Amino acid sequence: MKKKHQGLWSLLFLGPHMILFILFFLIPAVFGIYIAFTDWDLFGTPQWVGFNNFKEILFDSKSIYHTQFMNGTRNTILFVIFTVPLCVIVPLVIATMIQAKPKLYKLFQSLFYLPTLFAVSAVMLVWSFLLSLSYGPLPKWFGLKINITSTQPWAWVALVLITVWWCVGQNLIIYVAALNGVPVEQVEAARIDGAGNFTIFMKILMPNIRFPLFFTLVTTTIAQFNVYGQPLMLTNGGPNNSTRVLMMDIQNNAFGAGIPTAGMASAMAVLLGLLIMLVSVVQFVVMRRQD
Repeated sequence: MKKKHQGLWSLLFLGPHMILFILFFLIPAVFGIYIAFTDWDLFGTPQWVGFNNFKEILFDSKSIYHTQFMNGTRNTILFVIFTVPLCVIVPLVIATMIQAKPKLYKLFQSLFYLPTLFAVSAVMLVWSFLLSLSYGPLPKWFGLKINITSTQPWAWVALVLITVWWCVGQNLIIYVAALNGVPVEQVEAARIDGAGNFTIFMKILMPNIRFPLFFTLVTTTIAQFNVYGQPLMLTNGGPNNSTRVLMMDIQNNAFGAGIPTAGMASAMAVLLGLLIMLVSVVQFVVMRRQD
């Protein structure tokens, strides 16, 4: 009888979450996959076209959707390559320094975490102002004569550095908690044996935090593949669409000006989801082999 009551209480607490999950994630996801196989303008009845959307996106070099997908995917992958290593390594280095508990380490930990509390729109608006060639303080302080957000490679540099600054705190908290769980006896024994800081980091700390490290690697990769707000608000995809990522084309095709092509947008989203799944599986396999 007691187990039955525990099951009822579990359902009571899980029920609201499951209802929201089904309404706002599962049903839209299934409907979005269905729409990817149709021709739909958001208003009429979806017309089933099978794999035609995917064929046009992937193989029809004359189609604007093919051009959008290839350019957006390339820029998205570049963004992932540029930001993911930094978003993993930089907070790990900072967490290791904080672990030594220098003076005011709690203050520095709070300052590093603070940017993650702000919405991407607020972050990008502030940085757009700071980097503006017309009225921004940073170009004046450093004597810059170019518009950073509309000139390559500076547009990419700005996007990457601002993204790292914005997201470093989230992984930092995870690493600090993981490092606090490392047995002190192992570190002390290594120091007695004459191991240096680098050896302790590689041989003691890294093996003990490999699972939190893998977790942050996967979640950071997924988050960066879904990048949208940073290039939209900082560079608007420029210059010459060099920072226009795939999510911007997906949104524009589904809800932008002109006749919506929700079927094409959904097909692009499905392909992006498959790419994210593939990368995550590869990361998982590599991690398992190393383990």
